[in-house]
Amino acid sequence: MTDPAPVVPPAEDERVPEFCRSLGLPGLADVHVHFLPPRLLRRVWAYFDAAGPLVGTEWPIRYRWSDADRVAHLRRLGVRAFSALAYAHRPGMAAELNRWTLDFARDTPGCLASATFYPEPDAPGYVEAALAEGARLFKLHLQVGGFAPTDPALDPVWGMLSDAGVPVVVHAGHAPVGTAHTGPDPFAALLARHPRLTAVVAHLGAPDYRAFLDLAETYERVRLDTTMAFTPFFDQFVPFPADELPRLRELGLAGKVLLGSDFPNIPYPYAEQVTGLARLDLGDDWLRAVCWNSAATLFNLP
Repeated sequence: MTDPAPVVPPAEDERVPEFCRSLGLPGLADVHVHFLPPRLLRRVWAYFDAAGPLVGTEWPIRYRWSDADRVAHLRRLGVRAFSALAYAHRPGMAAELNRWTLDFARDTPGCLASATFYPEPDAPGYVEAALAEGARLFKLHLQVGGFAPTDPALDPVWGMLSDAGVPVVVHAGHAPVGTAHTGPDPFAALLARHPRLTAVVAHLGAPDYRAFLDLAETYERVRLDTTMAFTPFFDQFVPFPADELPRLRELGLAGKVLLGSDFPNIPYPYAEQVTGLARLDLGDDWLRAVCWNSAATLFNLP
């Protein structure tokens, strides 16, 4: 019997489908993709262009395309499941964002119905409504939102999501710029209150990788996403500690590490995210788990 062909990291976007085939995967499942209402997206891109205070560095958007062109590119890459993450940064905008993202998912095959929330009195109501409409994933950005995850206004929401078992992607880490409400301590305080919460920590919790790995080990439903980690752009600021790779491998094989990219708001080709993971040399089984199998189990993908 001949040995299987080695898995070759994709040098460019066009090679990503070949990478998936070499692993025997139907494609990729990316839990950290952004689609936003056009006016809001233009404002987000303008903030990146200006290297705003919460970005802190030059950040040219690679995929500054229309929604249709970005969806088409994800399909060419072989991304079979992806999110449409939006996040509220002030009161009174989350419900409207949810209406847009849920409609977008309904009209876009492969898109996971996504929603968000903000600490405000009507949050339980619109979160309950989003769940009733089929929301499968929520997003919270503590850095941009500027609030504590333990804000009392969110307690009913966290309880509701814990009971439903619906994941929340949380930008909880300090990267790229820390604030009063980012870092492992505020997030650990949230988990102490809601230990059954299904949470996905964005960016592996950078730069506090060790502390967030600890939380993923401690709490059964806590996971991490790989967004921007192991790319040359991100490594120049907050490289992952090499001595923690064995622990990352074990968590990945346990279904606790999921592929994330931050597409389209990345300053490099999508293939660099996949290549970064492949070059860790953590094994084909780890790559299969991270790139597809763990998300397929979490979201019951066909």
